[in-house]
Amino acid sequence: MARSGFMKTGWISLITAAMITVTGCGSTGGTTDQPGQATAAPSEAAPQTETRIVTDAFGEVEIPTNPKRISALYREDYLVALGVTPIVQYFNPMWGKQDYLKLDVPLFDVTGSIEAMLVSEPDLIIGAGEVDAAQYELYSKVAPTFRLPDDVLADSRKTLTLIAELLGLSDKAEQVLADYEARIVDVKAKLNAAIGDEKLVVLRMNVVDKSINIFGIHNTFVGQILYEDLGLKAPGFAEAMTEGNIVLSKEVIPELDADHIIMLPSNGTWEEESNAKALEEMKADPLWQTVPAFKNGHVYPVERSYWQTGAITANGLKMDDLLRLLAS
Repeated sequence: MARSGFMKTGWISLITAAMITVTGCGSTGGTTDQPGQATAAPSEAAPQTETRIVTDAFGEVEIPTNPKRISALYREDYLVALGVTPIVQYFNPMWGKQDYLKLDVPLFDVTGSIEAMLVSEPDLIIGAGEVDAAQYELYSKVAPTFRLPDDVLADSRKTLTLIAELLGLSDKAEQVLADYEARIVDVKAKLNAAIGDEKLVVLRMNVVDKSINIFGIHNTFVGQILYEDLGLKAPGFAEAMTEGNIVLSKEVIPELDADHIIMLPSNGTWEEESNAKALEEMKADPLWQTVPAFKNGHVYPVERSYWQTGAITANGLKMDDLLRLLAS
């Protein structure tokens, strides 16, 4: 029988959300059905409870059939895309929150006590890569906790589909994804007409030491939407990277053959004096002037919070930015 608390730490792979095995608890026949389908009608002597069994990254877990009070820390974007308001929003004092979601809910400080989550009385907690076995055990003591598998997290469509399945909103997810795909087709055509094979890359200025991170084609924030979905071309250095992002050494800057650069700060906004000054100094630096994007004035400062997530709503805002900056 599945446990609603801490589960064993062995990985159990999920390739797609459709592979979740769902079992109605309390039914007399122990019938197993596909996700989203009703189980066999229970007998009057043994009424079915409103729970089901699903398999997450740590094993089997019993969750409510129709959860209403959901926490999905740093994955609130997917809830918003599905028309669901989370009960709390991820917050880190060193980084902030995902401002673009414009949520009016209590903040949950992920560096603080778990008691703040307990007060919010969640029906279901959805965790991601930052939830290790120890944290999973803590969250599971508050409410049924589902840890999204890493192979699902790498794909925004799979993540949306799986979260929707957990919430009983698979039909809604299908419509969201249909609209998403249509938008990608439209934006891709417009960007191709505007810049063709010109190369684009995303850089992040680390505001503490002014070092620069470069995001490669495998970065979960930008890799799928920019280079797979929209078909944009990456500079050779970014294309050859096996890591999601690395600090860019000064020696490599002259080799960075980027025609367009999306630039975001690691913290704060570009309106802040220190960030704005650092960006202007970077633009004036002779070393950076060897890069085509800097030489030709094709460096675009953007809002960081939605460029640092690869979720559905955020990707829509990225597409808005790309059309405004490159195709208007």
